[in-house]
Amino acid sequence: MPIYAYRCETCGFTKDVLQKVSDAPLTECPSCEKSTFKKQLTAAGFQLKGSGWYVTDFKNGSGSTASPARNTTPATEAPSCGAGECGTGCAAAGDTKSAA
Repeated sequence: MPIYAYRCETCGFTKDVLQKVSDAPLTECPSCEKSTFKKQLTAAGFQLKGSGWYVTDFKNGSGSTASPARNTTPATEAPSCGAGECGTGCAAAGDTKSAA
């Protein structure tokens, strides 16, 4: 069930309410008891980014039990090291063994 943020337009009282999507929106303010209690438009609690990873997922292996990170650089994007000029054996240098 989603959590909706409500705010009274009269007194400014705010409250987060756990409701079903099918539930009718609340209209009466629990503080001043006027019918000016309205749902606020808020940002989602998560963001999708990249190919299958959430922005809110663990980063840099900090306690993550998920599968290892994979190279998500698109094939058409030029590597920043100059495609092999760095000499480190990275995926950008053409090391296809490590890029799975």
